[in-house]
Amino acid sequence: MTVAAIVHDALYGAAAAVYVFLFMLLVLSRRGGVTRIFLAVACGGTAVWAVAAIAGPGPAAGPAGDAMELARSAAWCALMIHLLRRQFCGRRGMAGLTACLAALVALVLVFGARDGGLPSPSRAVLLGYLAIAVFGAFLADNLYRTMPAERRWHVNLLFIGIGGLFVYDLLFYADAMLFRQFSPLLANGRPIAAIIAAPLVAVTAARNRDWVIDIHVSREAVFHTGSLVASGILLLALATVGEAFRMVGPSWGAVVEIALVFGGVIAVGVTLTSDSVRSRLRHLFVDNFFSHRFDYRKEWLQCIETLSAPADRSGPGSRIIKALAAITDSPGGQLWMRDPEGEAFHWDRSWNLPPATGAEPADSAFAAAFRDGDWVIELEGLAQRPEWLAEIRGAWLAVPLNHLGRLLGFVVLATPRAPLQLGRETFDLLRIIGRQAASHAAEWQSAQAVLETRRLRDFGNRFAFAVHDMKNVAAQLSMIVQNAAQFRGDPEFHDDVLLTVEAALSRTNTLIARLRSEPTEPADVVSIPIDLIAEQIAAIRRTRDVQVALRHDGGRAAVAMDAAHLRDVFTHLCDNAIEAAGGQVSVTVHRQHSRLLIDIADDGAGMPAEFVRDTLFAPFGSTKRAGLGIGAYQARELIRSAGGDLIVQSRPGVGTTMSIVLPCLGQKADLPPLSPV
Repeated sequence: MTVAAIVHDALYGAAAAVYVFLFMLLVLSRRGGVTRIFLAVACGGTAVWAVAAIAGPGPAAGPAGDAMELARSAAWCALMIHLLRRQFCGRRGMAGLTACLAALVALVLVFGARDGGLPSPSRAVLLGYLAIAVFGAFLADNLYRTMPAERRWHVNLLFIGIGGLFVYDLLFYADAMLFRQFSPLLANGRPIAAIIAAPLVAVTAARNRDWVIDIHVSREAVFHTGSLVASGILLLALATVGEAFRMVGPSWGAVVEIALVFGGVIAVGVTLTSDSVRSRLRHLFVDNFFSHRFDYRKEWLQCIETLSAPADRSGPGSRIIKALAAITDSPGGQLWMRDPEGEAFHWDRSWNLPPATGAEPADSAFAAAFRDGDWVIELEGLAQRPEWLAEIRGAWLAVPLNHLGRLLGFVVLATPRAPLQLGRETFDLLRIIGRQAASHAAEWQSAQAVLETRRLRDFGNRFAFAVHDMKNVAAQLSMIVQNAAQFRGDPEFHDDVLLTVEAALSRTNTLIARLRSEPTEPADVVSIPIDLIAEQIAAIRRTRDVQVALRHDGGRAAVAMDAAHLRDVFTHLCDNAIEAAGGQVSVTVHRQHSRLLIDIADDGAGMPAEFVRDTLFAPFGSTKRAGLGIGAYQARELIRSAGGDLIVQSRPGVGTTMSIVLPCLGQKADLPPLSPV
């Protein structure tokens, strides 16, 4: 088998596969009316014609070739007659067209039977095929011209596809009639023409729901396929020009052909990598092949993906601009926002545009042009232009960010890469995406407000804790002042005063550092508790006339809690126990599984269960005259911040046990037992 035969069979086989696919889509559809049946028959006839044509270049292949040739042409003509039924008055027009088609088919069959086994078709047969081609082109032209203007969009691609097939047949049979044989070159072009017409037929069927062809033609697929086809046509044209130069001047024709093909490849590469050219091609395909400019499913998913991308600390501003710019293929934009309580819009973020200065009042004429966030402003013809707008080169549209009826901000988009004809569909989609983007912006503002409130609350807690600790420092200094008159000449008193002042100064500096620190700073891992607890108990015994007994299990554990915090909690609980004790305070340190327990027990009056539940840990609820009521609350919050808890066991007349429970880090290390303090 020669290369020409292989190419011939491959082309017709591809055409057969394409129309078999369309035929199966139509047959398997569960909806539709008579039009679907006509279209399915035409596609099936074309598929069978392509299979039969593999046996020969034309109708001369035999009776089977003649029958399939006529069946294909008659099926497409019948489809157009069916579509034209509403354009002709009464049934006479339909009957006349049908009779004309039947007469032409009969003419070809009669003269084809007379030809018998002639090596080439007779003029009468070729004349009949020419007449059928002219009749088909006539029907396609009338299908387009007689269709109302508002309905013409629904059939224009079908007119181009089927009309193109019949025009090509006209050239094919005219050439055969002139040379009394079928041209192999033109014969190989017939399946190519049929393949090119197939997408046009499919898109037309998809546009007309009553035809019901359940097929989704992706915009991306059409764009890339069209780009490749256009590139192939360009390269083929350049190669043809080069071949012509080769025939005219063999000596330098090859050089011209190589230069043209290489230049074409470069041109195609630049075209496919240029955003502006690709944008123009995309608009060209969308405007001519699809009923809607946008694939809303894809646009919505792309919008959600863009807005939901991981955010940085600067907020969702850049993502909002990109989501809106993708709709119009704009290369840049600016976001202007206002605070929840603000009365002016300020520049927030830019994408491929420089920052802007100034502000836009919320009650200005420009802001009023948004019509409460329901209108997209075209900036090119704007009469009253704000001063800051002059700083933006190529400002094109201003899209509102409408959140629950409130204009939260707006996005200024730059002129798109390719001219875009604005219409209602584009404006509606921009408003929809603007509302979704406004929701993300409002959510970000709410999150920032919550974070700011949390920081202020944390600072308030730290400040309240610091005030409580300062009260203790003031109490120590007050004791010095009270005892100064009595022990002024005692050297030991001077030493105690110096130690107390140094401790108060250190304590004050620590409190100031805590106010400056962030609550998110990681806690130190403290290896405790025996040494630290024993040290604190010794300090308490030096300043307070009370017995504090220490019991422990001889072990040591590590907890993720700041040592100063643990010291403050332990000291505060011991002070409360000493004040409530009748005479004895005991401290027990032991491990229980993976928890460290520090029990501080006293034999005082105890507390009722209602007091423990409702008052003990309530901020600013103190039973002491000079108390602030945040000591117990502060102690519990510090322990909970380390992953632990403070448990209270108290009975009136028996005493109280405050248990510090902290999670342990690492394993227990046995140490020699310490003597009770």
